[in-house]
Amino acid sequence: MTSSLFHLPDVGEGLTEAEIVAWKVAPGDTIAINQVLVEIETAKSLVELPSPFAGTVEGILVSEGTTVDVGTPIISVAATDGEEAPPPHEVLEQEAAAAAAPAAAPVAAAPVEEASAPPAPSGSGAVLVGYGIKGHVTSRRSGRTGARAAIPAIGEAVDARRPAERAARVHQPIPGVPVIAKPPIRKLAKDLGVDLNEVTPTGVIGDITREDVIRHADQAKVFHNIETPQWAPVREERIAVKGMRKQIAKAMVTSAFTAPHVSLFVDVDATRTMEYVKRLKTSTDFTGVKISPLLIMAKAIIWAVQRNPMVNSAFTEKEIIVRNYVNLGIAAATPRGLIVPNIKDAQDMSMRTLAGALEQLTLTAREGRTSPADMADGTITITNIGVFGMDTGTPILNPGEVGIVALGTIKQKPWVVDGEVRPRFVTTVGASFDHRVVDGDVASRFVADVASILEEPALLLD
Repeated sequence: MTSSLFHLPDVGEGLTEAEIVAWKVAPGDTIAINQVLVEIETAKSLVELPSPFAGTVEGILVSEGTTVDVGTPIISVAATDGEEAPPPHEVLEQEAAAAAAPAAAPVAAAPVEEASAPPAPSGSGAVLVGYGIKGHVTSRRSGRTGARAAIPAIGEAVDARRPAERAARVHQPIPGVPVIAKPPIRKLAKDLGVDLNEVTPTGVIGDITREDVIRHADQAKVFHNIETPQWAPVREERIAVKGMRKQIAKAMVTSAFTAPHVSLFVDVDATRTMEYVKRLKTSTDFTGVKISPLLIMAKAIIWAVQRNPMVNSAFTEKEIIVRNYVNLGIAAATPRGLIVPNIKDAQDMSMRTLAGALEQLTLTAREGRTSPADMADGTITITNIGVFGMDTGTPILNPGEVGIVALGTIKQKPWVVDGEVRPRFVTTVGASFDHRVVDGDVASRFVADVASILEEPALLLD
């Protein structure tokens, strides 16, 4: 047998280090090409690393919880008889070919959601075997399956080793059959506004669990404190600043003390936006798509960017790059921390397509499956602080961008209409800009344009 070392790779985001979160194999295990070896935490995402080798695990070289530099050997694999491990340059060529090749149809014993891997963007470098630029490998935590053909079989192999995981298979709801949920779960669903008929159960007997309800709930209610925990038994806790939290801290400090921020705020009568959202929810054209005021806000920003392109720029010491496309970032609060995935070329999307993209982005972030590519190359960001009941704030720019817009909560307030005080749905739009690029008049026109759409969404039809 020939021994091969698997070195921690750069998974496509230019990282310099990563933390070993969980090993999926153990010494003595027989592994196949594309089998998930380990889950790592990079600066802003969890990534499952597939194996470029087939053989037997000789040894785990880095323990869980350890942060190592890119290029560090992390596992030793003994190739099976007659199978020599390919040299590094051939591995990279195979990885690139694997990313470009069409994905085979997934095969699994249990029902899974179908997915397809989009083609790799032009100019992309080599990627990991089975990982791809935009593909997702199987996640046993989320119970979802990506488009790679080899992964489901491996998931089943792991299932055989772990009875608890095997029992928690996803049960597809059967139309006309009542859902199975305990009274406390039903109360939780009612409190969160969740329709249990739309929830996919993962309980052992096909029942809906608390986690199922929370996962299905709106993002605002998911991250509210559902219950008050007991005080911790220790007087103080110390949390290492590493991985994602380290990157968040670095990005915020760099942004705050590099780009001179200027912030603007405006109160908006969003009553017509709420009426428009209500009509879209009942439209047959939007059946099965989640509709919220965030969708109108996203469309408003795209429209306002087209009218004020400087807010969609990037600043370098030598030039200002005006980007005539919108990779719309959505700041997402996840259990692991703040991430900002973005919707590529949002300016070309219809209302329905954009709604679907927003929903998928939220679900992916909530389940910890956001890929590094999904967080790269953003041009402008929305932070929806209204879901937490906040009226407004002074958002800090996402590094590499010169504009960020905050959408506050939308609630009924007294508002003067035609000289009379009436109850109207009111919100506050706040925005911060890099004053090196965006002058006050441009910033003001942009915010006014966003506000005008929220006041009258029909302007989007022009």
